[in-house]
Amino acid sequence: MRYAQGVLLALIVSFALPGPSRADQQRDPELKELLQKIIGSADCFTDKYESEVWYKSMEPRLAQFVPTHAERLEILDQVYCEAKRDPTLQIPPDLVLALMEVESRFDRWAVSPAGAVGLMQVMPFWPRQLGVQNQLVKVAPNIRMGCEILRYYLRVEHRNWSLALARYNGSVGHNKYPALVMQRWQRAWRF
Repeated sequence: MRYAQGVLLALIVSFALPGPSRADQQRDPELKELLQKIIGSADCFTDKYESEVWYKSMEPRLAQFVPTHAERLEILDQVYCEAKRDPTLQIPPDLVLALMEVESRFDRWAVSPAGAVGLMQVMPFWPRQLGVQNQLVKVAPNIRMGCEILRYYLRVEHRNWSLALARYNGSVGHNKYPALVMQRWQRAWRF
């Protein structure tokens, strides 16, 4: 999906800006908006084959939870990119899917009794602390924050998945939640 966006950007640039004399004449607001959107999203797949394998493997599994093809692709794209965002501590994207299944069953409108919101059940105080707009029901911000929170806890717990998952869930000292996430990862989502 992001690979296609990169190709689209190259095409737009090659046709919209054919020479230096016309470069400053391209002030169409719709084109500017499209370019900003495309430029703002980094391509996280190293090659087209990698993305095809990811989508073809995971999209059918996600279909039982998410009714629309477009939303499934959006979730898969965001999960893969955010899980791999930090090269010093990458999270297995399929583990993120397991966490999402346990947390919200992929319901981006889910709200827990404690007030956690969205796919990854992020607490609403996080956006306020980070100084960003609270858009936790939107796929991309929720997954970005959820992955960063998990990554933070992985660092705190010296890469111990069980302890980091317990912190993520707010169940420090208990193994039930980490065991459930790991079980779903092994049985349903392992890539």
